[in-house]
Amino acid sequence: MKIIMLGAPGAGKGTQAKRIAEKFGIPHISTGDIFRANIKNGTELGNKAKVYMDQGLLVPDELVVDLVVDRLKQADCEKGYILDGFPRTIPQAEALDAALLAIGEKVDYAINVEVADNYIVERMSGRRACLNCGATYHLVNIPTKVEGICDVCGSEIVLREDDKPETVLKRLEVYHDQTQPLIDYYNKQGILKEVDGRKTMSDTFEDILKILD
Repeated sequence: MKIIMLGAPGAGKGTQAKRIAEKFGIPHISTGDIFRANIKNGTELGNKAKVYMDQGLLVPDELVVDLVVDRLKQADCEKGYILDGFPRTIPQAEALDAALLAIGEKVDYAINVEVADNYIVERMSGRRACLNCGATYHLVNIPTKVEGICDVCGSEIVLREDDKPETVLKRLEVYHDQTQPLIDYYNKQGILKEVDGRKTMSDTFEDILKILD
């Protein structure tokens, strides 16, 4: 089962991807997690990616494609995987299709989590992250046990630069310009499925399970 999660920043596709991964026992591959790990470790790729992410811009294709394709060749991807945050552009999608075709595989579903922009800005401004261990929370939906403190490692949680309203609006503008065409791309392939991301996380997950079952 090879799944691509689509949706604007803050639509909840990452949360849904994790739940699907747990249910079906396949890896959840998030380029965001890969980038954050590289940034935390101060790698060359991480430093390059940070410049773009801090401005709310997409990381260029050449920094992403090889990294993701190598990840898909690892043993834990044999039964399938969920791609979250990749592809984000048509060239990335075409590069992924070509890489999969070369090993006799293809994407089964592209699931688009639909949410209006104004709802996303409101939702993301409530997100908080632990810069130490990478755990993420939400002031309303996923609060910490102790206000302002990470449940996992006890460090302070913060509003990340790329979750601030002004950055979110810029990210949404970039998304609509560069990523929206992917919806048409996968629709033409006949593998696009859409769900309403404004519902509760559980209800949206149930809608996704109906598609996969």
